[in-house]
Amino acid sequence: MSATIDTAAVARINGVALHGPAVAVAPEALRQRACTELLRQAAQREGLLGVDDAPATDGAISEAATAAIDALLERELAVPEPSDEACRRYHAAHAARYAAGERVRVRHILFAVTPGVDVVALRERAEGALLDVRCHDGTAGDGFADAARALSNCPSGAEGGHLGWVEARDCAPEFARELFGKTEVGVLPRLVHSRFGLHVVEVQAREPGVVPEFAAVRCAVAVALRQQSFVTALRQYLHVLAGAAIVEGVDLEGADQSLVQ
Repeated sequence: MSATIDTAAVARINGVALHGPAVAVAPEALRQRACTELLRQAAQREGLLGVDDAPATDGAISEAATAAIDALLERELAVPEPSDEACRRYHAAHAARYAAGERVRVRHILFAVTPGVDVVALRERAEGALLDVRCHDGTAGDGFADAARALSNCPSGAEGGHLGWVEARDCAPEFARELFGKTEVGVLPRLVHSRFGLHVVEVQAREPGVVPEFAAVRCAVAVALRQQSFVTALRQYLHVLAGAAIVEGVDLEGADQSLVQ
């Protein structure tokens, strides 16, 4: 894979632009566009999509391209059916994820990713806030609430960042994955990434809910394992496609998390 990075240039896959001139795209969104374009072009090479299908510079591909990519992945990716033993092992290791009625009382500070935002500078501000609230000793009031009021882009900032008691269904999936099925209480030692931006999160209390028997969640466990296998296979396939492509203006190295979102 030939890759060159120039923040002033238009990012391209095999000469196809991923955005318009002078349009800033967040790195994660740019990697996602690059992966989609790799798949769109592969579908064309395999005869699943017409050569007249027009690429998009706004990240939105055609309905025909979406269907062709689905057909391509169904043909190219081998996703094995998980065995009963594998499902039981997974359930034993992650039983809390399937708890019914699990709740957490949480507050957060949101650093929203919006069009044109300097993502590097935003991350620096978020990491600085995380460090500040983790190091706050409580002798000068509620440091978390003060930071939320001053910095958060969420309406909850006016209430010190409080979201109250929430269940997984109340949250974006990527946010819920960082909160539920865990035991941590207090300010999480890492930023939480979601579709809305970067979050400094404090878990104030947990209610574990009821953990069901394996038989009751066997199907859900199998779905989770199939999804893991699909993600692994897709990641490998994308790396093969990227290795054979001319990649300009976007860094796909180490982009495992954004390859398959």
